[in-house]
Amino acid sequence: MVDSTRVVYDSNDKNIITMLPPGGKKTVMLTFDDGPGRVLPEILAILQEEEIKAAFFWQSRLLHPGRPWRKVLDHGHIIGNHSCSHKNLARLPFHDQLADLSRCKEKIESLTGQKVDYFRPPFGQYNSDTIAAANQLGMETVLWRIASLDWELKDDPVMILNYVIDHLEDRAIILLHELPQTVEILPALIHEIKKAGYDFGLLDR
Repeated sequence: MVDSTRVVYDSNDKNIITMLPPGGKKTVMLTFDDGPGRVLPEILAILQEEEIKAAFFWQSRLLHPGRPWRKVLDHGHIIGNHSCSHKNLARLPFHDQLADLSRCKEKIESLTGQKVDYFRPPFGQYNSDTIAAANQLGMETVLWRIASLDWELKDDPVMILNYVIDHLEDRAIILLHELPQTVEILPALIHEIKKAGYDFGLLDR
């Protein structure tokens, strides 16, 4: 059995977002890290079929014109900053963190023409300099409440589904990745979340 503290992220840090704002209906938010990757079209197709909006936190080194970034925006999803190349920013001095986040933000914005308002630190690792760098660039720092652990479960994707469903709660931000095993269970995951009475929302919608 997995340690539940690895699935449910608990923090009193007011500088980061782990939950959606309070609302009327029970709602969760799907987020996908480490793209844009090869399975992005499959993820987008599933989300479109289910009429769900999500947030994608991208590494700028992977963002080239051949990726379907336009479809991401046309379908109403959010694109956020996930650094240039997924370094542990907390190990870097402030000026290096600022430079990394700035380059990533500029590349996404220059290609898409859309402002980047949200940032997710690689590995979920950050310090006061990370927050300060993000704030200086006009971005809010977003982590998660529920980690699917999908990056560890290539050979047992059903556990991705179980970890999320077993820990569902109102306003939770759910961490997923652009991975084949995540695509495999995504329709069932969405079905089970809906079956439990939850809607899907975004931070700014």
